[in-house]
Amino acid sequence: MRDINSGRDTISDLAFNGIVCSDRALRVGVCGPVGTGKSSLIALLCRELSETLSLAVVTNDIYTDEDARLLRAAGVLDADRIRAVETGACPHTAIRDDITANLIAVEELEGDYAGLDVVMIESGGDNLTATFSPALVDVQIFVLDIAGGGDVARKGGPGIERADLLIVNKTDLAPYVGVDRDQMVADAEAARDGRPVIALSRTDRSSIDALTSWIRHQFAHHREGTLVPVDPGPMAAHSHAHSPGDHVHAH
Repeated sequence: MRDINSGRDTISDLAFNGIVCSDRALRVGVCGPVGTGKSSLIALLCRELSETLSLAVVTNDIYTDEDARLLRAAGVLDADRIRAVETGACPHTAIRDDITANLIAVEELEGDYAGLDVVMIESGGDNLTATFSPALVDVQIFVLDIAGGGDVARKGGPGIERADLLIVNKTDLAPYVGVDRDQMVADAEAARDGRPVIALSRTDRSSIDALTSWIRHQFAHHREGTLVPVDPGPMAAHSHAHSPGDHVHAH
């Protein structure tokens, strides 16, 4: 499909066809349950990367622009570089089922700020099944937190298992919430079949460096035109052990 005004393929079609448009911003989705620290993660990335990369943010809330206002108040970017989408429905609807509002917000930012390098799109807090459409983001980060319980990583789901990066966040809180940090990280790694996991704490410089290095690596591949969005899928691999002809499969 061609845009009749520009004569170029639309962003959605480029993404669906596995082609990366390297002259636009890298789009990074940040997803995860309520309270896992998605907004604070984005604020951290803005502080760490804004001196060397041109950044913008799109937040998603159901009925408010609360996350956008918090980020603006924190002064992590110029206020106009932080835009809000009010989804009016469950957060996954606007990041996977009907991505129109988010695509418009991203494309408006790209139009307003020539040479934009990275746009971070924060999902509203959702459950373990939420993932971004590959037509909306180039890479996606799924965020868990130590305070959510040490067993969460074992529960699986498409984001935990197959997002491009899994963050186990707030690891410095482990002693205070009775969670074995190392075991939770090991469970996360076991669930992901070699995909990257970062155990993150704002008090641990090495974990922050690992995160910013990962973003820079994705950005470099995007600019080279070698980054292809991968869909984690709406469902995790599961078993039909109760059915005749027992089998395990993935969607």
